Parts: sequence; C-alpha cells; structure tokens
Amino acid sequence: MYSFEDRGGRPIALRPEQPASVVRAFAEHRPAVPWKAWYAGPNFRYERAQKGRFRQFDQVGVEVLGPEDAHVDAEVIALAWQFYERLGLRQVTLAVNSLGSAGDRARYVEALRAHFSADLGALSEESRTTLVANPLRVLDSRREADAELVAAAPSMLDHLSDDAAEHFGRVTDALGALGVPFTVSPRLVRGLDYYVRTTFEFAAEALDAAQNAVGGGGRYDGLAEDLGAPATPGVGFALGVDRTLLACDAEGVFDAPTSAIDVFVVDTTGGDRAVVLTDDLRNAGLRADRAWDDRSMKAQMKAADRSGAAMAVIVGDDELAAGTVTVRDLRGDGGQQTVALDSMIDTLRARLR
Repeated sequence: MYSFEDRGGRPIALRPEQPASVVRAFAEHRPAVPWKAWYAGPNFRYERAQKGRFRQFDQVGVEVLGPEDAHVDAEVIALAWQFYERLGLRQVTLAVNSLGSAGDRARYVEALRAHFSADLGALSEESRTTLVANPLRVLDSRREADAELVAAAPSMLDHLSDDAAEHFGRVTDALGALGVPFTVSPRLVRGLDYYVRTTFEFAAEALDAAQNAVGGGGRYDGLAEDLGAPATPGVGFALGVDRTLLACDAEGVFDAPTSAIDVFVVDTTGGDRAVVLTDDLRNAGLRADRAWDDRSMKAQMKAADRSGAAMAVIVGDDELAAGTVTVRDLRGDGGQQTVALDSMIDTLRARLR
C-alpha cells in the first residue's frame, strides 16, 4: 500500500482497491438492503511497475449487499461476463471456485501448510516466506520452481462443508442456466483475505500468463461486520480497466484510430460562414473541418485534399446570395452539385454512404 504522513503529520493511505471502500460507505450510512452499487475510479499499490501492473490503475465494479442467495452470485458473475462479451473480447475465460466458510478456509489453510511444509526445500525462497504469512498465497505462484508442488496441492473443494458445497453447486448450476461458460478451478484464490465461498476470476488469453487476470471478485459475507455494520452478506466484482484495454489491443477489438474527416468547408466570402457551416456539420454528427485564415480558393482546395475528406462544401459570394452551397466529391469522380442550404446535411449523408 501507499502509506505515508502528510505535512500535518497525519497518517495517509491511498486506496488499494474499491470493494472495501464501498462496504465502508454501506457501514456508515446503513441503507436498506438489498443494496446495489457500482463504481469507477483509480486505485494505488506500491509495487514494482511493469506491463499490465501499474502503481495507479483504474477499476470498474459492482457490489450487492444483503442477499445470501447463490443466484445473486451467478447474476453478478453473468453481468461481468456480459461486459467482456459486449466489448467484443473473444479470448476471455472465467474460472470459479469456492473458498467455503471461514471454518472451511481455516482447515484448508492448515492442509496447505502441511502439504508445502512436507517438501519445503522444493519451494522457491519467495514462496517459503509467503507460506509463513498465508499459505493460500502460495497457490498464486507462477514460479517454475513451485509449479509441481502447487499442482499437487490439496483441493479446496475437498474441504468444503455441506452448506458451502451446496451453495457452490447452486452457483454453477445457475451459471449454466444463464449460458455463461466457465471452468471450476479448485486452487483459485483471490488476493484479498475477506473472500468466502464463491470466488471467480476472468483471464485474457491474449495477454502474458503472468499478468492476464483482467477482473474478478467473490463473496465477502463478513466484511460489513468487520467495518462496523451489522452482519450483512455481500458479493461483487472489480474489472481492471488498464488490463482490459491491453487485452482489447491484443485482440484488435478496436479499429485503428483515423484522422480522416467527412467534409471540408471551403469559404471564399471572407466572413464567418465557414465557421457556422462547420459547426452545423459537426452538430449533425459529421466529421468536419475548415481552412484557417483568409486563404484563396486554390489554397483551401489543396487543404481539403490533404485533409483526406470525402466531400467538400464550397460557399462563395454567389452561393451566399442564393442560400446554397456546392457539394464536391473529393474521392470519386470529382463531380459536384449545388444544393439548398437546408438540404446540405441530407445530401452529404446520402453521398457519404
């Protein structure tokens, strides 16, 4: 975390993630449940910056407090899935798991500790340090030295209570009914310790495997109580904006930006007609530009050609007096026509199709 003292000697910590802040607001204001919130904003983590992992990063997310129903978990996951689907990403996968109750998790942590401690010398130095603090975090290791032991680690699903197993079964059944593709990943854990029961993560296959998690979330039924509210179940997700954009670039989701414009306005009257016409064209949804200063007709037409515009709108003294403009094709046969000012927009739209 970014934590420091300000000039007044007050301890300051920059927000490292969003869900806890949302639940803190819930605890402070105590709205009626079910309570649903969405958010977007920056977060800060003091860690080594690299591609896909920044010290300042943006998240968009959703939180639902109140319901304990497993179907709400599935609805939240489906909403996040639909975000990626509608964005146009085709190489995003969803992994789901259950961390069980707090008691289930505690028993699983001890099973992991025993498993890794039995062959401690095979773990990387970093994971040996992590094992002391939180054995669950060892499962996140992508280090080659840890791969064999992590793959052989006990499964959380084998340590679920009957209630937790039933809840997880209802979540996966509902995801199937909603048509959301997923895989069950028994060793999936999230980086925040308040998660219980349902946990999930979205990965972008187009990104490097070490930094391909683009979003995730889970259930945090004890967090509200930890922050001073009555015990209130909660579930939500946060999507990483920065990594999602990297995934979009990798998949070519967005067309390359273009500076081409639709219409270039040429005005030889020396007045403000070009400014007005350009503004009218932009308000009509057309990409328009014009020449600057009092240039000659020839100079303005050269500027129109350089702009890459498909059409030119020409207004001179004759057109100004008659309430007309001349529309010229700059890309095709070079043909032109004179049209009434009030039909200029419709004419251009028809010619630009």
